[in-house]
Amino acid sequence: MEATPPRHRLSAARREGERVTPLELFFDLVFVLAITQCTALMSHDQTWSGLAQGLLILGVLWWAWVGYSWLTSVIDPEAGVVRLVIFAAMASMLIVSLSVQEAFGNLALTFALAIGFYRTAHIALFWLAGADDNDLRRSVAGLTVSTAAAVGLLVLASLFDGLAQGALWGLAIFLDMAGPYFFGADGWKLVPGHFAERHGLIVIIALGESIVAIGVGASGALDLGIGIAAVLGIFLAAALWWTYFDVVALISARRLGEAEVGRVQNELARDSYSYVHLLIIAGIVLMALGLKVTIGHYDERLHDVPAFALLGGLALYLLGLVAFRYRHVHTINRRRLGLAIGLLFLIPVATAISALLTLTIAVVLIWVLIAYEHRGYGPKREQFRREASAART
Repeated sequence: MEATPPRHRLSAARREGERVTPLELFFDLVFVLAITQCTALMSHDQTWSGLAQGLLILGVLWWAWVGYSWLTSVIDPEAGVVRLVIFAAMASMLIVSLSVQEAFGNLALTFALAIGFYRTAHIALFWLAGADDNDLRRSVAGLTVSTAAAVGLLVLASLFDGLAQGALWGLAIFLDMAGPYFFGADGWKLVPGHFAERHGLIVIIALGESIVAIGVGASGALDLGIGIAAVLGIFLAAALWWTYFDVVALISARRLGEAEVGRVQNELARDSYSYVHLLIIAGIVLMALGLKVTIGHYDERLHDVPAFALLGGLALYLLGLVAFRYRHVHTINRRRLGLAIGLLFLIPVATAISALLTLTIAVVLIWVLIAYEHRGYGPKREQFRREASAART
């Protein structure tokens, strides 16, 4: 009988509303620091090795954050003891963030142990939340296995360096992300409106990193070239916001809400948000790196890594949007796909012209795409927005 009250309190704290809570926004602030540290790591080591390390770290961070987006779609994060555990998880993510730049060096073990605590708190809350739900408990059991394997591999990787360390990181990420795919999606619970909004907000957070990169790249200086590059950087970030939030986010959230509750809805959420959004976030982070270098060296030619980060990051973002749409409606946006491919072909050109000219070309191309799509939508765009907003309300 003594064990009943805790289970009852957590069971009674199931999420009911669809809006993201203030605590969830507060929680995500630590993730902002982690993303910033990833960009800083790649900026300090502008090599293909540094780029690979930054992306591997981003993969680990993303999947750790994704777990909490599913968790807070089940329970109210502001209820009682849950709030305290969330604070403890934030503290561990802070240690993770501070370890990012040495995650493949002297702080490799610290990074692994801190991310392990962060994931353990997530699993523990899920176990408690599923006390009266056997289906959810079975799903959490599978997640526990894949999480333990991933964290164990990260701890093991801290004993190595070079290719062996990178390979262990890659295997850890693969097993971690593959777990929910192979263990099935039947038992998970989902509040679709909250889930979609939470991922939309994390896209805004990532876009905020691109704004921060502009300021860091300027390093307190301002002349005509830096001013022009900064304005172009804002317009590039605004274009990314437009391509996601103008129509795509609203329609996708509506489709998720209309999906059959259970396995169908859970798999759609897993594939289009948990998996595909990693491409979107990674693209923004890479673009932020390219912007940072461009602002600081606007009158010079970009080297291969920053050129790939700027144009390849933008291409990866567009490919993420193409995949996002395909998973929801099974059609391909050929215009965005074509621009993504074109940007990849422009990378060699970017190493032969000034960084400012490269940035200008990228901004012009994506805004031409937006203008073309806006014209193509016609009256349907406003109809889409009204219907999606009404459904969300």
